[in-house]
Amino acid sequence: MTQLLEQAIEAARQLTAEEQDELARSILAYATRAEAEPVRLTERDKAAIARAREAAAQGRFATEQDVRAVWAKHGL
Repeated sequence: MTQLLEQAIEAARQLTAEEQDELARSILAYATRAEAEPVRLTERDKAAIARAREAAAQGRFATEQDVRAVWAKHGL
């Protein structure tokens, strides 16, 4: 294990149990990604991505207020 990873693990020990579990899920997802099946996009997913790309190309992005509203909606 690298020194940087050791530091990250030590920092993680200071987190709450819930935060540690969330971090652990992220690490496991990252570490095992090579074995995971690719995500199959539906036509609806592809259309949403195309709309998002078009909006970005036009410079249309969510405002900070938009983002905060989404976070609040989901209790974040």
